[in-house]
Amino acid sequence: MINVSNLELRAGARLLMDEVSFRIDSGDKIGLVGRNGAGKTTMTKVLAGQTQPAAGHVERRGEIGYLPQDPKVENMDQLARDRILSARELDVVVRKMRQAEQDMASADAAVSDKAMRSYEKLQARFESAGGYAAESQAATICANLDLPERILTQPLHTLSGGQRRRVELARILFSQADTLLLDEPTNHLDADSITWLREHLKTFPGGVLMISHDVDLIENTVNRVLYLDAMRQSVDVYNMTWKKYLAQREQDEARRKREYANAEKKASALRFQAEKMRAKASKAVAAQSMLKRADRMMAGLEGERQADKVANIRFPKPQPCGKTPLMAKGLSKSYGSLEIFTGLDLAIDRGSRVVILGFNGAGKTTLMRLLAGAAQPDSGEVLHGHGLKLGYFAQEHDTLDTERSVLENMKTAAPFLNDTDQRKILGSFLFSGDDVAKPASVLSGGEKTRLALATLVASSANVLLLDEPTNNLDPASREEILAALRTYEGAVVLISHDPGAVEALDPERVLLLPDGVEDLYTQEYADLVTLE
Repeated sequence: MINVSNLELRAGARLLMDEVSFRIDSGDKIGLVGRNGAGKTTMTKVLAGQTQPAAGHVERRGEIGYLPQDPKVENMDQLARDRILSARELDVVVRKMRQAEQDMASADAAVSDKAMRSYEKLQARFESAGGYAAESQAATICANLDLPERILTQPLHTLSGGQRRRVELARILFSQADTLLLDEPTNHLDADSITWLREHLKTFPGGVLMISHDVDLIENTVNRVLYLDAMRQSVDVYNMTWKKYLAQREQDEARRKREYANAEKKASALRFQAEKMRAKASKAVAAQSMLKRADRMMAGLEGERQADKVANIRFPKPQPCGKTPLMAKGLSKSYGSLEIFTGLDLAIDRGSRVVILGFNGAGKTTLMRLLAGAAQPDSGEVLHGHGLKLGYFAQEHDTLDTERSVLENMKTAAPFLNDTDQRKILGSFLFSGDDVAKPASVLSGGEKTRLALATLVASSANVLLLDEPTNNLDPASREEILAALRTYEGAVVLISHDPGAVEALDPERVLLLPDGVEDLYTQEYADLVTLE
């Protein structure tokens, strides 16, 4: 399937991994783990052939299905169903068959005869690609990923980021690929879809390598673990299930700590003895030999691994504002003939906490973009109250300029801060040294999330619009966001499939889309968070 030999990975000048070797064979279900920025996304891009390693070799056999964190599609006018069927080149065949069927009914005999001949050839191509069974398989996958007919018949540009990502996941699962490379496959999936995906991957006959912060998915699916150790720029291979891996890691750490402590004790004794002997010229050579022996004893040994650094996420102290800094009146939005919502009213009072719930495609992200001024409504208006200072975290990191560096993005977001303060904030989000010069385009999903959050911290926003802020984050960084949500004094409007994020927000109100109904938030709504 995929054979990796002596791989070296770099992010600019920074070494991520060196001399990495492993295989992905049929039946392997591999969890690729490591802290944000360790190189997981870079690794999957290299395995997929989208980027080249700094050194080493990747041998690929069979078809590769790759789901990146931010799928890019050139033809955004393509229908969602056609995008999925294109994985087996069925989209063009089906479209031509439908046209031929219409032409066969033509009153013009020449047109009808030509269509009949064409249809026979198209029918043969259709059947060789799996035919109606393939269409049925695609429909089953779509149904299980919450992609109903109304979404499948829409152009991609009318879909939300979460819907487009589910279309890409459906396309890859339909593709008959021999090896799947999945970067955060459960992002934007509801609980039922995640359960189905988990069972699908368990029975998938090919090889799977996945990056996921969904512990349940990893725990119930993987039979091997690759741990990217950012401190040692290496990969540790564990040929075992997730629970056994966690136990083995703990044992390895304890053993490493013991070995280091014993060696350090012996080396200290040798160095102490050598220092005593160095005073005598006759024993200077022997003393030097002891010191070299002590150095050899410690060479190659590791002490207790340092804990991975975690971003210090704290939302800003809000700028003073009036009683109702943000309002929406009579908002309506449609894409073509598809109405998203209509006549929607919303008032965000100072310090209020609101969660937006609704099924995928109900318009949650669309509403957030309207409130942020990133899109315009078809009717209605968004009103800014006295002293409003908005902070917007976009689900697809739309607020970042990917052509500019990390530091340049910060300068755009906080021009009122001097260079030292800008770098200080970036440093608290784990961007230091050469990292601040990296273009945002090369950042992993977790790093983009951290950068987008850093730009919020640099502001004095009194209303935060947060669209899935915990996506792509490792567990430690996620906990930092939850702590920041609990203590933030300004108003928050939140979209999230993460029950922990909603619990941390402790919302007062809920807005249900697409109907635009407002209600007081109660625990009865908590069950909807993962189902919407």
